Amino acid sequence: QVQLVESGGGLVQAGGSLRLSCAASGSFFSIHTMAWYRQAPGKRAELVADISSGGSTNYTDSVKGRFTISRDNAKNTVYLQMNSLKPEDTAVYYCSADVRAWVLGALHNYWGQGTEVTVSS
Repeated sequence: QVQLVESGGGLVQAGGSLRLSCAASGSFFSIHTMAWYRQAPGKRAELVADISSGGSTNYTDSVKGRFTISRDNAKNTVYLQMNSLKPEDTAVYYCSADVRAWVLGALHNYWGQGTEVTVSS
């Protein structure tokens, strides 16, 4: 089993910064793509950013230049540095990871429980 635990959410004023962390724990062979999603009230979840095991990154257009995704493979942790936050960034942020349980196993996708980010105007 794999557990993903997010931290770092909170209340911040517009223009401020937050850093989210998501640590994976449990028994597994390797972690591949890790990602951050968010879901605002009344809206569908959207992909914010993802990062491959080799460090390649992708961002949704609305956060480019403001958010940075990174990972520490030794700690099985992914981060999301969020700068210049806007009220429209308010959402519950979830991390996701594609995990291989054993060397020849299939990839399985896991999600954390979410951490709330509120940006006041």
